[in-house]
This record gives sequence, structure tokens and C-alpha cells, in this order.
Amino acid sequence: MADADVLDQEEIDSLLSALDSGDVDVDEMKEEEEDAVKEYDFRRPDKLSKEQMRTLQMIHENMMRLLTTTLSTKLRTVVDFEVASIEQLSYEEFTRSLPEPTIIGISELDPLSGQFLLEINPDIGFAIIDRLFGGFGRPIEEGRSFTDIEETVLKKVLNWFLSTMPEAWENILDLNPRLRELESNPQFTQIVPSNDMTIIITFSARIGESEGLINICLPYIMLEPIVPQLSAQQWFASSREEQTARHLDKLKKRVRKAPLELQVELGSTELTVSDLLYLEKGDVVRMDKITDEMADVRIGSNIKYRGIIGTRHKHKALKIMEVVEQEEGDVDDE
Repeated sequence: MADADVLDQEEIDSLLSALDSGDVDVDEMKEEEEDAVKEYDFRRPDKLSKEQMRTLQMIHENMMRLLTTTLSTKLRTVVDFEVASIEQLSYEEFTRSLPEPTIIGISELDPLSGQFLLEINPDIGFAIIDRLFGGFGRPIEEGRSFTDIEETVLKKVLNWFLSTMPEAWENILDLNPRLRELESNPQFTQIVPSNDMTIIITFSARIGESEGLINICLPYIMLEPIVPQLSAQQWFASSREEQTARHLDKLKKRVRKAPLELQVELGSTELTVSDLLYLEKGDVVRMDKITDEMADVRIGSNIKYRGIIGTRHKHKALKIMEVVEQEEGDVDDE
């Protein structure tokens, strides 16, 4: 005990005197002491510290930003996600809190062993389906299981959710999430024993005219190998240079996959408006290039290649013959 907690003889005498005179109520002191005591259930101990829980919150806030961008593009409607809470619950408590039927994706998270759950409230899940099928994003009026066609669509939607996890977790570990199966009954998703502790990340979601909750259930036994890395120090451990190099590499990969529209210019000519209006099928328009001359290939307004027009396997084709080097200042900023 610290010296500040030890009473000297004078303080002890003063306290006993106050008790005898009734100035101090013993029952009231007991109640205050009981109020200061926090109950601790040894059957369901907290596995993660507050700092580790804050790190998980930062990870999934980043995931929600990515998911908002992804689904807004896919659904072409107002989409909003926020981290509502992060809790440590037993697996049984979590499954009992879920509606039935619901939408549950049983997934893996390589290289971590085991499985985790991604649960989407039916109001949100069916609103996404309605939007993808051309509707306004309204939920269904009565709860029901999904049809075979809806199951196929929901698997694609769950994969959209999972695709945002690697980038959200990149400061901690390189993850590869993979959807294993789709289930509607929480009782058929026994991925860990009932008393095992899990980390439940709950998101509030708004899609079109619908609102609901989305849950990620991560068993502690799955996260246990990387628990020491779930700290603020680890989160910011990567130097700015390493992050910049990694981000540039990712940016280059995305740019390589970006689609570009190529325009092949066969030639040009000048026509009056009256000639253009009276053009008909079979008319011949004289161009400024001969048939053997190479055609210009444009990306945007810039000529990038030159090639020969022809056919390949009965399809119109262009064979690139040369690359046109651009001089500095010639590239169109648009």
C-alpha cells in the first residue's frame, strides 16, 4: 500500500470520533464503495486491451471509407457506412442477437487460420439486390430466405465487402479474404465453440431508402497470432518512404488495369453542311489519305501510335507499326 493510503494515529482517532458521534454514516460509505467496484465476469474475460480495440476501430473506419466508395460506384446511389461499436462477446451471445433469417457469409482470412462471419441485415442486403435489379433500394416487407438467383447476387455483394479488407489491414498484415459459403440461419454457422470470445465490429449502414446494421465477427483465436501487432505503434510503424513506395506501386498496378479508349483516324476531309445532310448509304467520301498510308491512333486528343488497317479472323483490326514519341509540352492536360 502506498504511503498516501496509510492513516496516522491522529486521523484514526478523528475517524473513530466521527463514527461515534454519527457524523459519518457507515452504510452510506459501504454503498459508495460498492458503486466504485466494477463487476468482472471470469467466464468471458476481455481479450484485447483498449489500445488494441482502438487500432481495430481505425482499421475498420478505413474499411468503411473504402466500402462507401466501392458501393456508391456499383449501386449509383447514396451509400453511407459508419463504425457503430466494437465489442468483445462470446460467440453464443453474438449468434443469439442475430435475426433469423439473415445474410451470413462464412469466410476465411488467409494467412490467419480459422473462419470469420460477415453478417448483413436483410433490410440492407435486399435493398442492395433491389438496387442492382433496377429498383430504388427498398427493403422487403416480410423477412424470408433468399432465392437461388438472389444467392448468386449476394455472393457477389459479399465479395465486394471482402475486397476492401486487404487495403484496410495493410499496415498490420497482408490478408487475403475468401468467401466460403452463404447461410441464412445463425444456428448453422458454428465456426468456434459457443463460449469462445469474439470481436464484433458493428457498422451502421444506409443505402438508398434503407438502414440497418452489418456485423463482422472475428474469433479471438483467429486474431491471437497478430494481437501484439494491434497497437498504435505498429499502425504507424511503417516509415513515410515505405508507405509512399507501396502506394506508388499500387497506383501503378491500378493505372495498368485502367481501360482506355483508342480512336483510329482513317483520314479527314471537309464537307459542306448540305453535303453532310444528304449523305446516303453507298456514297463515297474522298479522304486526305491513300489506302496504303498508316492510320493515326489517338488516346484522347493525342496521337500515340500509327498502324495499318486490316482484318483478323473476319474482324476489323489494326496492326500497330510505330509509337509516336511525345515532346514535352505536347501532352494534353485534359
